[in-house]
Amino acid sequence: MRICDRLAQPKPCFSFEFYPPKDEAATDALFRALGELGGLDPGFVSVTYGAGGRNRSRTVEVVTRIRNELHLETMAHVTCVGHTRLEVLDILERFRAEGLENVLALRGDPVPGETSVPIPDGFAHADELVAYIRAKKFPFCVGAACYPEGHLESRSREDDLARLKAKVDAGVEFLICQLFFDNAFYFDFVDRARRAGISVPIIPGIMPVTSLEQLDRFTRMCGATVPMRLRLQLERRQDDPAAVQALGVAHATVQCMDLMNRGVRAVHFFTLNKSPATRLIVTALQGAL
Repeated sequence: MRICDRLAQPKPCFSFEFYPPKDEAATDALFRALGELGGLDPGFVSVTYGAGGRNRSRTVEVVTRIRNELHLETMAHVTCVGHTRLEVLDILERFRAEGLENVLALRGDPVPGETSVPIPDGFAHADELVAYIRAKKFPFCVGAACYPEGHLESRSREDDLARLKAKVDAGVEFLICQLFFDNAFYFDFVDRARRAGISVPIIPGIMPVTSLEQLDRFTRMCGATVPMRLRLQLERRQDDPAAVQALGVAHATVQCMDLMNRGVRAVHFFTLNKSPATRLIVTALQGAL
C-alpha cells in the first residue's frame, strides 16, 4: 500500500525505522525485532542508508526480505550523497522491480570527514532527487524528511522551511520529522509549514531514550533540544540502565499521547533495531485509543 493512502485512513498509523545490519548476527537481531514489532500491525517499516550511501545494497536486500518474508509494508531510504544519477536510477529500478511502492528521498549524510558537495553528475539536494524520481515516471509514493528545530546546516528556520517547500513542490507526498523531545517544537513547525503552503501529512518522529550516551550522540547529530527536566532525571539514573529505559519509555509515551490527543494520527519511531521500548509504547497507545 502507498503510505499516503494509509495515512488517509482514520486508523492511527504507527511506523518503525531500522538501519541495515552490518553482519549476520545483526541481521538475525533485526528480524527478531521486526517479528516482535510486526505483531503491532505497523502502517509501514522503513530502512535507512549508511553515511555516503555505503550500505545501499544491504538496504535493498533488507527491504526486499521484509516485504517478501514478513509481508510488512516497507519504505526504502534513497540518498543522493556519493551517487551519480545513473547509480540512483539503478537503485530505483531495483526497487520498482521488487514491487516496492514507497521511498524516502534524502540528501543523506556524507561519510565522516567528507563534505556534502555532490559528485559529478550527482544531486546537490533532496528536491533534485524528488524531481528526478518524478521525471523518470517512477510510481513510488515519495516521502521526505523535515526538521522541527531546523536543519543543522540551514542558515535559519525560514531558509530551512523554503528548502522543505521546494521538496514538496517537486512531488513529495508526506514528511517524517527528525526526532524531538518537546512537542511544542512539532506543533510550532506544523503551523509554520501550513502557513508556508505545505499541506502534505507531517509525521512526528519519536526516539525512546534507552541510554544517556545514545541520547547525547543523536542530539549532537541532529541538533534536537532535550528538555532540562528530562536531562536531569536521566542523569540521576544514568548508572541504572533499566531506570533510564523506563524513564525514556514513559517520556515518549506521554509525548505520543499528547500528540494524538491533539489530533495527530501517525507516529514514526526510531527503533535503533531494538523492539522492547517501542513495543511498550505502542502497546500502551493502542490500549488507550
